[in-house]
Amino acid sequence: MPDVLHTLLGLCSGGAIGFTLGLVGGGGSILAVPLLLYVVGIADPHRAIGTSALAVTINALCSLASHARSGNVAWNCAALFASAGMLGALAGAACGKVVNGQHLLFLFALVMIAVGALMARGCHQPQQTQPQQVTMRTTPMPVMAYGIATGFCSGFFGIGGGFLIVPALLAATGMPMLNAIATSLVAVCAFGLTTSISYAVAGMVDLPMVGILVAGGMAGSAGGTKLARHLGQHPQRLRMIFAYLIFIVAFYMMWRSARAMGLV
Repeated sequence: MPDVLHTLLGLCSGGAIGFTLGLVGGGGSILAVPLLLYVVGIADPHRAIGTSALAVTINALCSLASHARSGNVAWNCAALFASAGMLGALAGAACGKVVNGQHLLFLFALVMIAVGALMARGCHQPQQTQPQQVTMRTTPMPVMAYGIATGFCSGFFGIGGGFLIVPALLAATGMPMLNAIATSLVAVCAFGLTTSISYAVAGMVDLPMVGILVAGGMAGSAGGTKLARHLGQHPQRLRMIFAYLIFIVAFYMMWRSARAMGLV
């Protein structure tokens, strides 16, 4: 069991993750691994990845329940995408566990930079004022192909992967954005559960810390959502600030992992 200090650090880390998710609507879970490593103090990168994967799964399940009640989930597409992606997640987790931990963190930092760039790019795109009529495509092969690819990335890095899954669903099916966000949560749950089980079998999941992160995340999410309502007139500015935060954390991870590998 974590001691009092590590429990408090875990609650604060979970709160930060939940707060950013509630404030900017996505991307917060990618901070879980660096927070576990550099704030909570988990020494093994693989253990941090396995622990964050399970915590992300539980948080995504809570969000999925809300979207399901609203009827936003395209269940048939979700089942096909998630089932194909679980195979990719299994393969990704298997590959991730045999990669040197510091090399994995360096690659993870590169993914974070890509996420930050995508968020920053989205901040400069004009907002649509009129809803567009969208025709959803139902061809199974593109859905399965995108599912396997995103599942592999999710399993390899131990992340929810919503920033990859939403664009993949849009590209594969052309569904409306709200439905893509809701449907992506099914895949996030499936990929995260597959990844965490793979890591748990190898003894690389800290279950008490998972509970601490989830508890902190629930409180943080409520606070972030409340603040977002007050700052709702500047959503793009909030996302830009978060994108810069991701850049800072990513470069710090790259520096730490490069030092550990003796490159600097």
